Amino acid sequence: MMEVDPILLTILGVAAGVLILTGWVDQIYKGYKSKSLKDVSSFLMIFISAGAILWLIYGIIVIDVFIIGTNIAAIVLMLIVLTMKRKYDKKIQVK
Repeated sequence: MMEVDPILLTILGVAAGVLILTGWVDQIYKGYKSKSLKDVSSFLMIFISAGAILWLIYGIIVIDVFIIGTNIAAIVLMLIVLTMKRKYDKKIQVK
């Protein structure tokens, strides 16, 4: 098996986490500004959330702080987007 430099592995884990989470932060920012998340699919968010939960379980089993941290943060950000979507979609229906 190939030996992997722990520093390189750390950089890889942090970079992966930052890239994944940045997309959700941008979505929250744009949704907050526009007060609309109608183009965001609830179906997609449910499946991504389920995947994040499974990755979190995996990370806990293998004791990988990068997988655990990234997926906890992803779940929190997805819950924020889902809450905003429900709130803004209700406002659209009321009008």
